[in-house]
Amino acid sequence: MSSTPVLLLTDPAHFEVSYTINPWMAPAAWAADPAGHRAAARRSFRALAAALRAAGARLEIMPGVAGLPDMVFPANAAVVLDGAVLVARFRHPERQGEEQHFRDQFHALMRRGFFDEVAQFPARCFQEGAGDCLWDATRGRFWAGYGQRSTRQAADEVAAFFGREVTALELVSPRFYHLDVCFCPLSGGEILYYPPAFSPAALAAIRDSVAPQGLIEATDEDAERFNVNAVNIDDRLVMASASPRLVARLAERGYRVDEVDLRPFILSGGGAYCMTLRLDRRSSAAGALRRAAG
Repeated sequence: MSSTPVLLLTDPAHFEVSYTINPWMAPAAWAADPAGHRAAARRSFRALAAALRAAGARLEIMPGVAGLPDMVFPANAAVVLDGAVLVARFRHPERQGEEQHFRDQFHALMRRGFFDEVAQFPARCFQEGAGDCLWDATRGRFWAGYGQRSTRQAADEVAAFFGREVTALELVSPRFYHLDVCFCPLSGGEILYYPPAFSPAALAAIRDSVAPQGLIEATDEDAERFNVNAVNIDDRLVMASASPRLVARLAERGYRVDEVDLRPFILSGGGAYCMTLRLDRRSSAAGALRRAAG
């Protein structure tokens, strides 16, 4: 595969906010102007796709499915590394119907040469994809969130499947239900994160692994704007509309921020990272450690 980043997105034709499974979801606000919100969502999606392409990504856009509005957030669909895919198990019934459609998509991509293997987490082992399992290229490990959507067991499943170190981080706030809304490893080795989302033990694990100068603390405003939920490609960060202060802080670290108005999707509790899944992610070991004993 090419070194060009390849991101999976889901067409938003069937996106709506019709139920509540996280504190951000606002079905009443959506119902007040569904046609207007659908039009805004289409504009936001096009703007996000343009920003990602401008940052150097190639996009694969799959269709959505009526009745499964949160398919627009494919980050939750799987953990991907070194040509292997581990498909999610969703906790909430509202999203469990997505699993088959994403499995079919990953098998189709495998036939096209993207992947060598597609597997799935064991039944009842809830784990919601890259939303709760982020690869840290600098440290050669996964960071795995648990306690809200994903189980602690899922971190062990990731370690066994990919043969990589996994650091489990307990999430303590329903508002920060996935790791990707409060934690973002950056290409320069820094971690952008929102400390109130984590248990004391999780904060200790982060601070034991990352030097103080490598930690960038997000403010309440940054977290509420879904700015930690960002797509990082080299020195570019694509994120929802941000405060000038955060843009300046990241510029000091050498990052250029590309802002996109994602308000329609924030009504469902998702931002830029939620709306993408990196398909070509590789570790430095290129999978050599995975199932070394097998």
